[in-house]
Amino acid sequence: MLSVELHAHSAASYDGRDSVDMLLERAAAVGLDALAVTDHDEVSANDTLVERAPEYGLVGIPGIEISSAAGHVLGLNVREAVEPGLPFSETLARIRDQGGIAVVPHPFQEMRSGVLANIEKAELRDADAVEVYNSRLVTGYSNRQARRFAERYDIPITAGSDAHVSDMVGRAVTLVDADEPTAESICEAVADGRTTLQTRRTPWLVSARQAYGNTRRRIRLAIDGLFS
Repeated sequence: MLSVELHAHSAASYDGRDSVDMLLERAAAVGLDALAVTDHDEVSANDTLVERAPEYGLVGIPGIEISSAAGHVLGLNVREAVEPGLPFSETLARIRDQGGIAVVPHPFQEMRSGVLANIEKAELRDADAVEVYNSRLVTGYSNRQARRFAERYDIPITAGSDAHVSDMVGRAVTLVDADEPTAESICEAVADGRTTLQTRRTPWLVSARQAYGNTRRRIRLAIDGLFS
């Protein structure tokens, strides 16, 4: 079983703070075997991730968190960006065209771009896996909804720390029964449902600091855009 972080953001993401090396250092320190970087609509960190992960004894899984027309979708084991704003089904198809898998994060958290704000539950069943534990929770109710949905329809499950700072990498871990320690094998095992979860809540104070930092970065980017 490989211990894998499937949902983390680097400084290449508009809402991330830390470098890929800081994420990798933290992943190694907490005993992970693999790390996916899933920046928002951005893949520029993936080459660095894949190149440097072995230096930390880790497997680097290139990824992206895509802002589809329905909401957020994780593409795992993809190298090329998928354009935002596409329909949910088209977003899944673009991920699979690259040989990746489509995992839907926090689908029931509509205030955080969960897809069920804009699609029917039947469409969610087309995903390769559903994130049923996102460590950035308030009450945990939406996580429980996601788990019940996945169990009802026998959909593979994942967990994700949704880390925007390196300290939060490894809060929610997916244990993957992969045949070998490669990104391809890990993603194949996830889509096959060979996963169990180890989860912890992100402390509220940390989530608040992340939200504050995200807001500052968005304002800065908006101002930069006005004068560029």
